[in-house]
Amino acid sequence: MKTNIFGYFAQEISDLIAQYGLEKYRGRQIAEWIYRRGVSRFADMTNLPLKKRDLLAENFTIDTVYVMAAQHSADGKTSKFLLKFTDGAAVETVLMRHSYGNSLCVSTQVGCGMGCIFCASTLQGVARNLSGGEILAQAIYVNNLLLSAQTRLNSIVIMGSGEPLANYDNVLRFIRLCHEPYCLNLSYRSITLSTCGLVPEMRKLAAEGLPITLAVSLHAPNNELRSQIMPINRRYPIEEVVEAADYYAATTGRRVTYEYTLIKGVNDGLEQAYELARLLAGRLANVNLIAVNAVPERGLLCPDEKQIAAFEQTLLRQNINTTVRRKMGADIQAACGQLRKKVLAQQEAR
Repeated sequence: MKTNIFGYFAQEISDLIAQYGLEKYRGRQIAEWIYRRGVSRFADMTNLPLKKRDLLAENFTIDTVYVMAAQHSADGKTSKFLLKFTDGAAVETVLMRHSYGNSLCVSTQVGCGMGCIFCASTLQGVARNLSGGEILAQAIYVNNLLLSAQTRLNSIVIMGSGEPLANYDNVLRFIRLCHEPYCLNLSYRSITLSTCGLVPEMRKLAAEGLPITLAVSLHAPNNELRSQIMPINRRYPIEEVVEAADYYAATTGRRVTYEYTLIKGVNDGLEQAYELARLLAGRLANVNLIAVNAVPERGLLCPDEKQIAAFEQTLLRQNINTTVRRKMGADIQAACGQLRKKVLAQQEAR
């Protein structure tokens, strides 16, 4: 059976091909072809002798992703792709074009098992984890598209479908691969990981010594409300989550971002804003307010702009660093899980 080497580090490729008599230095060449040039056939690796390319093709594969569907926003700033792997599983990845560069939101699991009420990814639960290579394949696919337009990926947010820290080892492999010069050559500071608050893994991540940005999905200022919105809070209550985030900030020196999705009539009141300010006072943190994307199955509504602004101003007056995330891709349902759910429903209806 052939070995799929997509998602391997150059040194790992070197060790594998050495078993077939190839020089170890070829591992770096192969990695550059796969990741930097987006080549998926050994026959195209023209700086390798033909016989060695044939030997590689006999024993290895380069399995990446295939496009099932794509959507592009009317303003041209957001593109969403539904990508399928060799086993038929599919995930979404979203490209956001900002004035300061191109950012990609990647998925780490097929579906999600966390059950947050505002997220379409949780509606069918979690099917499986993605491998490090499958996470990376999303980034390489989009980066190849950008390279054809003479630009490239500048940052990555691990905020797509799935809980990254529930797939810890594969996500760390992905992050480290992105940093390699023969891969995407991204600074660790250009990578943000979002978690719903798996406390042991948050502390483990702090010990890795990687200066990535940690974003914590908070969405409520107290345990009662957060447990209604995010079932994971019953396992790791808000005090433990914030304490683990403090540990991350102290260990890495990196400011933690707290994500707060505003849901009309649920968590968008000024009393919640004041309570949130008290919770985060004095911490190395900032708040990112997010207007909820409508999920019809959940019956959740977005607050109006006046209420969002009032919530923001309340936090700012309490000296809490606060930003409002600009909504992108609303016309193409760019929120996690929506395109996948739509395509799967269409397939089932046939």
